[in-house]
Amino acid sequence: MRALVTGAASGIGRATALRLARDARSAGQTAKIATVDVAAAKTKLDAVAEELRKLDAEPLPIVADMATADAPGRAVGETITRFGGLDALVSNAGISRPGALLSYTVEDWDALFNVNTRATWLLAKAAHDALAAARGAIVVTASMSGSNAHANLGPYAPSKAAVIMLMRVLAQEFGRDGIRVNSVSPGMVRTGMTEKVYENAALAAERDALVPLGRVATPDDIADVVAFLLGADARYVNGHDLVVDGAVSGNFLGRLPGIAKIPRG
Repeated sequence: MRALVTGAASGIGRATALRLARDARSAGQTAKIATVDVAAAKTKLDAVAEELRKLDAEPLPIVADMATADAPGRAVGETITRFGGLDALVSNAGISRPGALLSYTVEDWDALFNVNTRATWLLAKAAHDALAAARGAIVVTASMSGSNAHANLGPYAPSKAAVIMLMRVLAQEFGRDGIRVNSVSPGMVRTGMTEKVYENAALAAERDALVPLGRVATPDDIADVVAFLLGADARYVNGHDLVVDGAVSGNFLGRLPGIAKIPRG
């Protein structure tokens, strides 16, 4: 397995890189994994590289900002040069800058779309030939917000809706070349982006209670699904957005006042 994972210094990206390394080791193989993140996360990126070495994987930490137009192609190029090809691309880097659209700035709007949407397109373009040669796969981290409107998060939901549609178009175009392209739409997940919210125990408990499964997801919950979509068991899955949210995004009607609660046995 030769893989590139963006946003890999923490959260879902880190968990995905480690899951791929564990799977390769279990199969008697050596995973070669490029982990990509911004300069501010370099210390964490180096720590992930050390974790990968302990799993007998070959890490390639790359500092690159997915907000820029040249970084995605550079990261892919470095990965292919080092590993001699590419089997899997996980476009996971994402940012959120909450705010009402009425007062939102163009600069912040562009930043979200550059990282959350454009980077996936640029990564896919750069990786196409190598993935076609390997008959590889792409997985994009989207969000339940890409299918459900969310006020006061600025263009976060529109950017995730756009990346879901981008994934579907890529699946149509790249599928002819033997490349599968899918996305994962997590619900609430305890990641670096949301860690401050869960420092409040009462608020964390309220969020857990909203999920029919009774808890907010961990990064490993999402990474396991990413690994499935990259693997042979998903060989005929293409152009699909897999929602992994514990059913929270479908739980609105069950929270309406006056609806009888189901007793827990």
